[in-house]
Amino acid sequence: MESRKNLAGCAGGLAGLALTFTGAAGAYWPLVVAGLYGAGALLAPPERAPVPHFPDAAAQLDVLRGDFGRLREYLASVELPPAAAGRLTELDGLLAALTGHEEWASDPDSFHVLTRAVRQDVPEAVDTYLRARWWTRFTPGSEPPERLLEHQLGLLYDELAGVAEVLRDAVERQRESHTYVLEERGGAVKRRRPPTP
Repeated sequence: MESRKNLAGCAGGLAGLALTFTGAAGAYWPLVVAGLYGAGALLAPPERAPVPHFPDAAAQLDVLRGDFGRLREYLASVELPPAAAGRLTELDGLLAALTGHEEWASDPDSFHVLTRAVRQDVPEAVDTYLRARWWTRFTPGSEPPERLLEHQLGLLYDELAGVAEVLRDAVERQRESHTYVLEERGGAVKRRRPPTP
């Protein structure tokens, strides 16, 4: 009822009725009214689909924090060898520090790496270890799965440490830029101030 085409058609139909009451439409007034309604409906611009709404970076980070909480619950429920558990503790501390920052809006690539680590890489590495540990009972002499888990967790730590470095550099650049702006504003005020006699 409230579409653009219907409203334009109704306006055309009203114009047809106006022509009818003035006598210009004659005996064919129903065709004139219907024709003007149809012309208005055809000439009206089409309805535009609404622009899709995507969550902003802050909302995405809140969801990721919830996912990280679930990952921590999962990791607390599994039993890992001491060396891998130590690596995982280091990785957990780094992930906690990274998810605590709000600066991810400026670097979506780093946010993707963080998201992939929380939702895919860490749980997959631990789950693969747990499944491989069971199978090594049937294949004695093969490489222990905990060695591969330690290696995978080390690689993930290095990758996320690189992400942390990118984030630190971005924050440092923002801080330096803000300092520069403040210094420029202070210099402009000094230049505008008339000299005291």
